[in-house]
Amino acid sequence: MKTNVLMVCLGNICRSPLAEGILASKVDPEKVWVDSAGTAGYHVGRPPDPRSIAVARSHGLDISNQRCRRFSPLDFERFDYIYVMDQKNLSDLLDLATSPEDAQKVKLLLDVLGTNSEEVPDPYYGGADSFEKVFQRIDAACEAIAKNMGDNGKR
Repeated sequence: MKTNVLMVCLGNICRSPLAEGILASKVDPEKVWVDSAGTAGYHVGRPPDPRSIAVARSHGLDISNQRCRRFSPLDFERFDYIYVMDQKNLSDLLDLATSPEDAQKVKLLLDVLGTNSEEVPDPYYGGADSFEKVFQRIDAACEAIAKNMGDNGKR
């Protein structure tokens, strides 16, 4: 049985597509399925932000085929783990949760690093250096997630 992991940010064009691509590169696709979504529907159907695509490419990852989608309450049923980038995403998803089991699936991404509610900053209004910094933070968290999955997810 596959483990299903969802990465969530606001628009699903900057942070969560990076998180999807990074985690997917660290796990066995036969054992783990990774997807991403946004809490808002501003960019549904569009590819990630060109700057996210560029920073991913600079690290040997291709996320250009991803397409933005909006989070659906059905995602609580589809996914075992739901990682969000910031407190607003966390609040938005907890408001949609209809059971304690749903709510328990939702966690801040950087909490896997023991950072106590640290957020992944939105690089949208920043330059290339902002995207690189975000990539590094997400990469560290995804490495921890992959290690925590052990034999269930590691390539």
